[in-house]
Amino acid sequence: MSRPVLIALTGGIASGKSAVAQLFADLDVPVLDTDQIARDIVEPGMPAFAEIVATFGRDVLDASGRLDRRRLRDKVFADPSLRQQLEAITHPAIRAELARRAEAAGGLYQIHVIPLLVEGGRSGLYDRVLVVDCPEEQQVQRLMERDGSSAEQAQQILAAQASREDRLDAADDVIVNTGTLADLEQFVLTLHRNYERLADN
Repeated sequence: MSRPVLIALTGGIASGKSAVAQLFADLDVPVLDTDQIARDIVEPGMPAFAEIVATFGRDVLDASGRLDRRRLRDKVFADPSLRQQLEAITHPAIRAELARRAEAAGGLYQIHVIPLLVEGGRSGLYDRVLVVDCPEEQQVQRLMERDGSSAEQAQQILAAQASREDRLDAADDVIVNTGTLADLEQFVLTLHRNYERLADN
């Protein structure tokens, strides 16, 4: 049994990755989201959860004893060495869980949603890299509408990510998400057929 073709789906914040991932899922394609996995591996009882508490102390927990992600983020955001410690715990756990779920999911091809694919230098592990792209002005607008960010906050978030050029350099396939949902559906359907053909070969 040959393994499924692996497609990495990435794009800047508010580019439309979630909408594209959902459209693939609607076509019964296995979609694995590393953001969701990152949340799952820090649930109480998981090894990464225990390691985070041992490393950062119980003050990163909320009143119910779960991880207070915002408090932890604030703590590590200001200190690169703490961020490295956190990533040394979470990144291997995310990769291991992604591999486990990918093996269980099967399918002709799989979509792995990896927002920081380019930043993490992981694009070489995939058969194809699919980038969802849109102009930065549009990302800023969507962030302001979606999260209530100010224009300045939105710009800071974009500045912390890989540049649009770097992402496009890493891409095998690009969805330009500047149109309607119907346009997006058409893009995804075309790629779905191409990926199925690729898997058959």
